[in-house]
Amino acid sequence: MHLLHDPDAPAAEQIDFDTFLKVDIRAGTIVSAEPFPEARKPSLKLVIDFGPTIGLKKSCAQIAARYVPNDLVGRQVAAVVNFPPRQIGPAMSEVLTVGFADEDGEVALFQPDRPVCDGSRLF
Repeated sequence: MHLLHDPDAPAAEQIDFDTFLKVDIRAGTIVSAEPFPEARKPSLKLVIDFGPTIGLKKSCAQIAARYVPNDLVGRQVAAVVNFPPRQIGPAMSEVLTVGFADEDGEVALFQPDRPVCDGSRLF
């Protein structure tokens, strides 16, 4: 199992709070989702609304093994919004949608347990 998917892996090295604040994780609502067959691993192309300040951002997420595009529209998720854009095959991914590995090593999306404002920051 990959270290990031290993629930028995030790915690990462300690960091201070200012370092944590450098990673900008925001809530957003998925406004569109479509298959991304060109990706190496089962993936979907998402457009996520992070509210008026950050706006709409694209994400290529390796979540096709567990999620159907139509079921994702309207769902809130969390994503890192301050990584540089990354070319994934023919698509550009502007944010990193975050989740946890389930028992099969597939991504289970992270989401708030109740609706929050799009663009709300994780703290």
